[in-house]
Amino acid sequence: MTVQQHQGIKEIHALGREITENISRVIVGKSSALELLLCALLAEGHVLLDDVPGVGKTLLARSLAKSLGGTFKRVQFTPDLLPADITGFNVYDRQDGSFKYQAGPVMTNVLLADEINRAIPRTQSSLLESMEERQVTVDGLTMPLPHPFIVIATQNPVELEGTFPLPEAQLDRFLLRLQLGYPSFAEELSILERFQRGDPLAALSPVAEPARIMALQQARREVLVAEPVKEYIVSLVGATRGHPALRFGASPRASLHLMRAAQALAALQGRHYVLPDDVKRLAAPVLAHRLLLEAKEMARGLTATEVLQELLARVAVPAPPEREW
Repeated sequence: MTVQQHQGIKEIHALGREITENISRVIVGKSSALELLLCALLAEGHVLLDDVPGVGKTLLARSLAKSLGGTFKRVQFTPDLLPADITGFNVYDRQDGSFKYQAGPVMTNVLLADEINRAIPRTQSSLLESMEERQVTVDGLTMPLPHPFIVIATQNPVELEGTFPLPEAQLDRFLLRLQLGYPSFAEELSILERFQRGDPLAALSPVAEPARIMALQQARREVLVAEPVKEYIVSLVGATRGHPALRFGASPRASLHLMRAAQALAALQGRHYVLPDDVKRLAAPVLAHRLLLEAKEMARGLTATEVLQELLARVAVPAPPEREW
C-alpha cells in the first residue's frame, strides 16, 4: 500500500468521526445507522430510510447535508408530482427565442425524496437515470449532476393507503435500506432536553466540503478486497438466487454494492482491507430489499432478513490468512 493510499484511509477514518460527532449534536444515538449512511456516501450509493413517522428520518438527511457543506434539496412526493418537478424542464425565452433549462431539485448534492412511495410509478422512475448514471436528460439534452450526489429516500412501511410500492428495478438502485427504530427511554429523554429550547440543526456547521468527499470516495476504491473475500461475496449473493423461499434473488449489482459498501466500512474503521465480517454486517442492509419472497412464505411471516441469516450461517466464510489481506 502506498503512502498516498494509507493517507486516504486515515482521512476517511477521520472524516467519519467528524461527521458522526457533528450529526450527533442533533441526532441522539443511532451510531450504527450513521455509520451505514456514511458507507453509502463513500460508496457513491443511495439510501432508503424505511421506518415509521417521527423517528428522525428527515432530520438525519438534513443533518448529513449540513455536515457535508454541499447543496440540499427536499422533494415531498405526492400523487400529483410530475417527473419534471424533479428533473427540471425547458422554458422558452422570448428575448432570444430559445429554450433554457430550468433546473429541478435533482441538481443538488443531497436529495431528500420524502415519502417516495406516495408518488405515482412514472414519477418514481424519473429518478432512475439520476441515481444510476449521475445525469438527467430533458428533451434530449443530457446534463451531469453535481458531485457528490446522494439520494436519501424515505417511506412509511405501515401506512399503505394511497401509496405506490417501489418497483424492484428502483429498489435495486438503492445501495442499502435502513431502519432507525424507536429510541430507548434514556435517548428519548435526551431528545426532549436537546430540543426543549430550540432547534440544534439550525446551529449545525459544515465539517467537510464536496471536493473533500469526492477525493475520499476515490480513496475508498483503493481499499483491498482479497480474492477469498470477493468469492465470499459472490457465493453469498449467488445463494439467494436458488433459495426455495425466494422468487428472485439479488442481482450482480448487489454484489458490486456489497463490495463497495464493505470497502467503505473498512476504511471508516481505519483498515485498508475488507474482512468477511464487514460483508456479514452489511448483508442485510444491502441485500434484503432486493429479495422477493414467494407469496406463501410471505403469508406465513417469513422475512428476507431471516432468509439472509440462514444463508450467512450456511455459506462458508473464508479462513483468515496467515497475514493481513
